[in-house]
Order: sequence, then C-alpha cells, then structure tokens
Amino acid sequence: QVQLVESGGGLVQAGGSLSLSCAASGGTFSTYAMGWFRQAPGKEREFVGVISSFGGTKYHSDSVKGRFTISRDNVKKTVYLHMNSLRPEDTAVYFCAAGTTIGVQRRLDGIIKWGKGTLVTVSS
Repeated sequence: QVQLVESGGGLVQAGGSLSLSCAASGGTFSTYAMGWFRQAPGKEREFVGVISSFGGTKYHSDSVKGRFTISRDNVKKTVYLHMNSLRPEDTAVYFCAAGTTIGVQRRLDGIIKWGKGTLVTVSS
C-alpha cells in the first residue's frame, strides 16, 4: 500500500514562489499517475495538476496554468508542484494523490491514496 507525505508548504508573499514535494513509500511508484489537489477554507477540494506514470503527459487546471508545474522523479519516488507568481487565492491545503491513470477529462482517475496535505498561505 502506497503512503504519501507532502512537504514544502508555508507562508509566502504574493508574487513569490514555492515548491511542494510529495514523497511516496510502499507500492510501485512508477506505475501510478500522480496528482495535486487543493482545498481552500470553506471550499471543495479542487484539481490542480496531474502527471502520467513516467512523466510524459501532464495537465494543469486553468486557474494555475502557466504559473504551476507538476513534475516527478521516479528514482526518488517523489512528485513535485512548482508554484510561481503566487496569489492570495492560491491559499489552501495542498494534497497529493496516487491514481491509476489520467482520465478522459484530463484528471487523475482511480485514486487509491491521498496524502494528508500541506498548508500554503499567500499573503497580499
């Protein structure tokens, strides 16, 4: 059973950058598609980005496209979210997830595990 642990969250000023990591243990990391999601206070969890098992395909939500980039390192069993030009509305708890594939809607399908999340706060 794969376990996921996010790190790298914190407080950053608007316009700044932050990189999140999600380290996997157990399971076979290179067989999973991986995704990032976020949940702001009082809002539903929303999709941020997804990357295929070997990293050849990736998609990002419209709200972060051009500012955030998902990547992965299968040797280190880690998926990353590099965030630039951060805005106060990016404030949220960020979760990584492991799934079976990227679905037809360009989202992570077959989610088998969620991490516990890491908080990102962007001050204005």
